Formats: sequence, C-alpha cells, structure tokens
Amino acid sequence: MSSEGSIDFVLKTVEERDIRFVRLWFTDVLGHLKSFSISPEELEEAFEEGIGFDGSAVDGFVRLEESDMLAFPDANTFQLVPRKEGEHSAVARVFCDIRTPSREPFEGDPRGVLIRAFAKADEMGYVFNVGPKIEYFYFDNDLDPVPLDRSGYFDFSPTDASIDLRRAISRECEKIGIPVQYSFHANAQSQNAIELRYTEAVSCADNIMTTRLIIREQAARRGFFASFMPKPLAGYPGSAMFLYLSLFDHDGENLFWAPKETHDAHLSELAQHFVGGLLAYAPEFMLVTNPTVNSYKRFVSSSVVPRYATWGSKDRSALVRIPTHKPGKHIATRVELRNPDPTANPYLALAVTLAAGLKGIEEGIEMPPNSAAEARKLSADELGGRGIVRLPCTLGEAIERFKASSLMREVLGDHIFDFLIDAKTREWDDFCTSVTDWERAHYYGGV
Repeated sequence: MSSEGSIDFVLKTVEERDIRFVRLWFTDVLGHLKSFSISPEELEEAFEEGIGFDGSAVDGFVRLEESDMLAFPDANTFQLVPRKEGEHSAVARVFCDIRTPSREPFEGDPRGVLIRAFAKADEMGYVFNVGPKIEYFYFDNDLDPVPLDRSGYFDFSPTDASIDLRRAISRECEKIGIPVQYSFHANAQSQNAIELRYTEAVSCADNIMTTRLIIREQAARRGFFASFMPKPLAGYPGSAMFLYLSLFDHDGENLFWAPKETHDAHLSELAQHFVGGLLAYAPEFMLVTNPTVNSYKRFVSSSVVPRYATWGSKDRSALVRIPTHKPGKHIATRVELRNPDPTANPYLALAVTLAAGLKGIEEGIEMPPNSAAEARKLSADELGGRGIVRLPCTLGEAIERFKASSLMREVLGDHIFDFLIDAKTREWDDFCTSVTDWERAHYYGGV
C-alpha cells in the first residue's frame, strides 16, 4: 500500500521531471510482464481509485463476464526509465497491485501472493531477504539457437560480443535503481549470468522482472536475442535462477547465523528448520519454480544440478547449498536454492519457497544429514532406502506432486492453484502428444 508521503513524492517528481508517460506494470499468473501507459494527469486518480482494465485478456485472471479489474500503482516502486536514443520525453514505470472493482485484493495477482507471504513472515518477526543469480543465453536470432561464442565460465575474450552487452545491462540496471553484484560469462557457450544484490523479497521479485526486460531490450538493440529457456541446447548446461535466501529480524540481525559449535555450516537452529522445510516441500513447489516441460531437461545426471532433495556445504549438485561462511561476515549467512529456473514467475517462486521454509520452522522439521555426495554415487534404490527423496523428473510428475499439496493451495490460493493445474496439465498433454524430430529420426523408417 502506497503511503501519502511516497505518493506526494511521485507526483512532485512527475511534474518536476516533465514525465509524459507512466507505464503501469504487473504480471499474469505465468510471469509474463504486462504494461499499459497513462498520462501524468491520470496518475493521482490512479493512486486513489485505480485504473480499470480488462482482466479477461490476462492469462489466469478472470472470465469474460468478470472482466473489470483495477490496477493500483505502488508508489514505492516508481522509477524513471532510461531514455532511448532520440527520445526527448521522460518515461517512468511503477509496479501495480491488482484489485477487484470492490477494491479487494485480487486473489489471482501474483505480486499480491508474495506480499501476503511476506506479511506472514513479518508477523512472525522475520524479514525475508533474497539475492537472485539469473542465467540466460544470447543468440543471433529467435528461431535457431546457435551459440555466438566458444567461451566458458568466467572467460574473458575481446571477441566475445556479450562483454559489451553485460556492461550495458549492468549500467541500465543501476540507472533504474537495481544494484548489480556480478555479471559474467557462465558455463556454456553463449551463456551469461547476472547476480543482483540482496533486498527484501517483494523488491527482489520486482527487480527480477525489470532485469529480464532490460536483458532482452539491450540484446535486441544490438541485433541479438536473449533467451531464458532453461535448456535451449542439447549437450550444454542449462540456465538456472539461483536464489540466495535468509531471514533477518526487525533490527537487521541475520537469524540464520550461528557459531560453528552449533552447526558445522554456521546455521542457527531456525535456519536448519528453514532448510528442512525447503527439502521437504521442494517436490511440491517445483511446478512453480520449474514451470515448463523444458525445465526438466536441465536436470540430467551428467550436469551439476540437483536431482534429489539434499543439501551440501560446497556441493553444487545439492538442492540447497550452504555457501562457505566468511569470518566476521555474519550478516552474509544464507542458503542457496539451486533448482529454480528463469522461466518461473518470481513472485510465486519466492512466495512458495518462503512458505516452505516457514513451514519447516513451524513444524520443527529437522535438517537431515549432508547427503549430496551420496546422491551422486548411490543407486536410486539405495537412496530411497535411506529416505533421500527424488525430485520430479518431468513436468507431469511435478503436476502430480503439486496437486496433492495442501501447502501450495494455502499459499497460492484456490484461484492460482487451480489455474496452474489446468494450464500446466494442458501444456504437458500437448507435449506428450507432439511428434518430435527425435522420434522421426529414430522411428520413421520402421524396424
């Protein structure tokens, strides 16, 4: 909810900077960015009464006979948009909360889902902070994914066109108030990564949405195409959206840290229960964090990716990795969730991971022994005998685990929960009935 002070600041800024258009942003349930522009004269009324739009035209919102929806700008997210070359008028953007005509929060608004989850944590005395690392690919067109370089992890080459792109993306992010911690060439050819600084969860999700747009825009301006597809190339590593998670108290103290005598990885009892919740509920929330058929092509045995619900201090095949503690840096204590990918709706992804962690705290779920190394060496039967849970291998498996989850229905609400089951079941059915090039190559000629 925008405060009077923040609204006054926005209205004054719009007038002083001669802003001619204000873009109102929100997402559909699947995480696609939606936008429409209003004139500055409409902005004050937008804060007070909202701006009406047709919700039936947005995936996962409402039916045709219930189409009237209202977008209320969140003044705290107001930012000037960097001008494109040749533009003379200033433009701003602001994220919106979606409400019904009766001014009630709309249950199908993904940002609203995260706000509610964040508020629950706040009532428990916690502030949920997140730092994302987003991987993506650059190609020279939007139809045929051919790598643009032969570089690898952290490589630096004067012939690598992505160097200038990464620099431009970081610069544009900084202009719009999104601090970038790192940007670099990732593991696969033509693959890149950007890591954003820690912030509270709702701002983090806003930043992810904005950064994905900036990455695409900067690539398009230079004649390239940016893809967030988790596995666009066979035989190459896929793209993840790693999430660094921690809980703080209202005084700014990191609640995840503990001395080594308490836990070898410097995790407090609260942090251990949080991790226990992530491991226990990951199979149920993966439909949200890994929402496409292609998402599960990334989880192959030859890659350093999580396939089981395990944790490890340094092991990057673990679902939850505990980064090495830096002496004197208690505030940096965090856990890294390694399964999400960049096709996820960040609002929903952060909401379900927070809910899983809080459930772990509420239920006192014990953090199991470190078994990431075992998961790489033992057979599936041996791992099952030790109680080590296999993560869903396909979108179909993820749908079934999600369907049976009372926690996912609770945190997402009936509207989004039921929509995701319906939309993703249709996607899975479409995939299963499609005939692929691989099938034609292997079976067309008969036996």
